[in-house]
Amino acid sequence: MKPISEAAERNKLPILKVLQTVFADRTAVLEIGSGTGQHAVFFASALHHLTWQPTELSVNFPSLHAGCRDSLAPNLFKPVPLDVDDESWLVPPVDAVFTANTLHIVSWLRVCCLFVKAGALLPDGGTFCSYGPFNVDGRFTSPSNAHFDAYLRLQDPESGIRDIGDLAAQAEIHHLLLEADHILPANNRMLVWRKHVKVASA
Repeated sequence: MKPISEAAERNKLPILKVLQTVFADRTAVLEIGSGTGQHAVFFASALHHLTWQPTELSVNFPSLHAGCRDSLAPNLFKPVPLDVDDESWLVPPVDAVFTANTLHIVSWLRVCCLFVKAGALLPDGGTFCSYGPFNVDGRFTSPSNAHFDAYLRLQDPESGIRDIGDLAAQAEIHHLLLEADHILPANNRMLVWRKHVKVASA
């Protein structure tokens, strides 16, 4: 039996509505932390014009493989194991990176590592989309997010909901500029970053 994430089922349509615009001119997407593969299968099936590369940690890879195994979408690539700590990411060239509900799970050090790798992987003009709960100006956007953050930190003190300002500052170091902040249901957001490499003037 395929593993099913109820959260992924609930949020896939609101996310897709954003991606249909943000990824309209994209050709190849790398998904970080694909989980059960529900997003990968659904988005690849809906966004026929691009390829979708799902990835997951080796320990979670069997669930991802099972979730993608029966997909008939020709633009959904075979899942590959990937850890943000890997020295190099052995993935096809992409012009977009997508991740959902990961930045509050991994440590801040791994969040920073993700920006390093995404910034290096994406071409100029490339897009990085991150979905999940985020703080704004150092504040939780809802009581439920505050409770969720407390729960996360009880499980792992290095996890927790990240502040958009902190993320933007870290991303900018790697030429990723915050382009849009889409407010989505259930106190979640989609942050859209665009890679922009400044050319030194002569």
